[in-house]
Amino acid sequence: MATTLAELGHDVIGLDGSEDRVRALADVLSLAVQVDATDEKALLSVGITDVDVAVVSIGENIESSLLVVTLLREIGIKTIIAKAVTPLHGRILEKLGVSRVVFPERETAIRLAHSLVIPNVLDYIELSNEFSIVDIPAPDDFVGKSLKDIGLRSRFGLTTIAIKHPADTPGGRPQTNIAPGPDDVVRRGDVLSLLGSNERLGHLDSVLKGRS
Repeated sequence: MATTLAELGHDVIGLDGSEDRVRALADVLSLAVQVDATDEKALLSVGITDVDVAVVSIGENIESSLLVVTLLREIGIKTIIAKAVTPLHGRILEKLGVSRVVFPERETAIRLAHSLVIPNVLDYIELSNEFSIVDIPAPDDFVGKSLKDIGLRSRFGLTTIAIKHPADTPGGRPQTNIAPGPDDVVRRGDVLSLLGSNERLGHLDSVLKGRS
């Protein structure tokens, strides 16, 4: 995450107790420091008060995770994102006032489960217990047709929220059509981002598998 943020042009301060991790990111991040994040003086010494968002990725050591979050709150960091490893850990983080709790292992496991049940899905985002967003490769019989002709909404009750087009030339950049209209045409190699109930998404997958 730190590397990606840096590649996107943001200033990133990376703090870790591991000298090897700090050394590996020293030339990538704006500042990488080996430090005990549970030490308030150490946090203040690296300019933590100047950050817009603090991300606490300590997971296994729950006590340290909670202590660091508490220190960041007391220092005055308004936006804190914290990793949790158990539901109880997550509930405590929420009570401490973090802006967002993430469960990376659980989210990865859920995505893997859905990819096993619906093999056509390239990516999956759970919005609730009933609704999700999925990315699927455009089936051959969708190619060359408009969204209106395909009838994803009328036939399956699904909303196409984006069409991702592959690069037109080698080395080119893929293009994404956000909120495509009914007359937009699906091309070969496209990826469709669909929003709908899990039941309707599963029905579409069953239909597509029946055609393969």
